[in-house]
Amino acid sequence: MKKMSLQFSRERAPPQIRRPNREVRPLRKDMPGIGGRGPVGRAHPISKSEKPSTSRDKDYRARGRDDKGRKNMQDGTSDGEIPKFDGAGYDKDLVEALERDIVSRNPSIHWDDIADLEEAKKLLREAVVLPMWMPDFFKGIRRPWKGVLMVGPPGTGKTMLAKAVATECGTTFFNVSSSTLTSKYRGESEKLVRLLFEMARFYAPTTIFIDEIDSICSRRGTSDEHEASRRVKSELLIQMDGVGGALENDDPSKMVMVLAATNFPWDIDEALRRRLEKRIYIPLPTAKGRTELLKINLREVELDPDIQLEDIAEKIEGYSGADITNVCRDASLMAMRRRINGLGPEEIRALSKEELQMPVTKGDFELALKKIAKSVSAADLEKYEKWMVEFGSA
Repeated sequence: MKKMSLQFSRERAPPQIRRPNREVRPLRKDMPGIGGRGPVGRAHPISKSEKPSTSRDKDYRARGRDDKGRKNMQDGTSDGEIPKFDGAGYDKDLVEALERDIVSRNPSIHWDDIADLEEAKKLLREAVVLPMWMPDFFKGIRRPWKGVLMVGPPGTGKTMLAKAVATECGTTFFNVSSSTLTSKYRGESEKLVRLLFEMARFYAPTTIFIDEIDSICSRRGTSDEHEASRRVKSELLIQMDGVGGALENDDPSKMVMVLAATNFPWDIDEALRRRLEKRIYIPLPTAKGRTELLKINLREVELDPDIQLEDIAEKIEGYSGADITNVCRDASLMAMRRRINGLGPEEIRALSKEELQMPVTKGDFELALKKIAKSVSAADLEKYEKWMVEFGSA
């Protein structure tokens, strides 16, 4: 009898353990305070134990959106939306962060927005744009380049060139930096790299632009290299070996093109340099390019009739594109500074737009040039040219 009672109590134990879960019921409209049936005009305080978790609610809403997107894709309906990356097997927060911070389907930067750099535009058009336009020709030995590296001093237009490539190709543009692919949690940085390339293949044709790639993939094997950094570099190299367009029979219209830019090409890992098969030098603007840059930057500004942009272009020899933009910005503010000099806050607020829209003079540019010096030295240019002679492939 004792054995039977003991067995009976053991058989009854599981329902007692599960009983609290059955008592958690969803809210119904006929409950007090739900659906307008409770007291009207009085707030009902909620205890801490009854407050819903905000992060959990967000997770449920995100899951619902993903389920809806998957259902639309299965049914063949899109509701006017672009198909959404599934992200199964990855943390939803990582997927949403990459979707929000990286994906740009229309950079809206065209070749005409970039002054000079005709040789670089020609090489990029041949390496990236033409395989998209003529997929039947770029096969076999003519297959598209696996990766393109743009080398040059800072402020010469490398990022704008990458955006122009994405616009001309009509590809999805992933703008990646070192902070995007780093995490404080062990193993998560490698997952981010792998997730980035999986998303790029899903949205193909895709352009992945990795800015300042030397900060992500510097030389391996140095004494100060961290283990986590080495794992991220290895994952990046593995993923680049498997990107679309790397094999002979791959469809160029489904390719993933990796564009990278660096100001320190001599710090890049040798294995990464091999994968970035096309290496293009982005130099400082020429005299013609400096004049075009002045025209682009000053197209919304009224100029004094005495100004000759060609004369200003000669004075800013050795300036990068970013330096020239800074000169134009500072010169365009000179008239405003003279107008508000000695006025109080109320008098400044009372000024009309017409009073501040004064033409930029030659003297304004002279003052701006005294304040803003060029940011690239002759020694730096010599290092870039030496590296291109040794490793360039343009």
